[in-house]
Amino acid sequence: MPFLMLKDLPRYECLLEASLQFPDLDPTAAEAYLNLLRTSDEVFRAREAYLAKHHLSQGRFTVLMQLLDKAKNCATPRTPAELAELAGVRRATMTGLIDTLERDGLVKREPDPVDRRMMSVHLTARGEEVLRQVLPGHFQWMASLMAPLDEAERKTLVRLLSKIVERVQSPSVATPVER
Repeated sequence: MPFLMLKDLPRYECLLEASLQFPDLDPTAAEAYLNLLRTSDEVFRAREAYLAKHHLSQGRFTVLMQLLDKAKNCATPRTPAELAELAGVRRATMTGLIDTLERDGLVKREPDPVDRRMMSVHLTARGEEVLRQVLPGHFQWMASLMAPLDEAERKTLVRLLSKIVERVQSPSVATPVER
C-alpha cells in the first residue's frame, strides 16, 4: 500500500516561502525528499498492480523470491524466522504470509531434517511455476522503468540512494527530532 498519496508536490517557490516561517526547513532537502517519496509510491503502485494480475501481493512475492536460490536458480528451504528476518517483518506477519501461500499450494511446511522442532518452508512445483510466469514480465518492467537512465546514471542513482539508506539507518536520524 502506498504511503504518500501526494500527486502534486509543492513548487520549490512554496517551499522557499515556507522556510521563512520554519527556519529548519531546507527547501532543496524537502524537494528531494518529497520527490523520493512520490517516486517510491508510484513504483510501489505499479509493481503492486502487476503482481495483483498474478494473484500475488508484495509480501507473498517477497516470500517466494526468498525461497528461490538465485545463485543456483532453484528452491532453497528456509525457516519462518529466517524469512521474517530477511523480509524485515515480525514472525507473526510472516506466519500469515506463509499460511496463505501454503493454502494456495505455492509453499509447503515440513519438519526441518536437522532439528525436528523447527519447520522449513519450501517452494512447491506450483510456486516455482508461478515465479517462472511472473519473473520475465517483472524483469522486463524493471528494465523499462530504468530505461530513461543510462548505465552511469543508474549507478549514480544506486550510490545516492545507498547514502540515504545508510543515513536513515543511523541512530541519530532514525526518527524526527522532537523539540
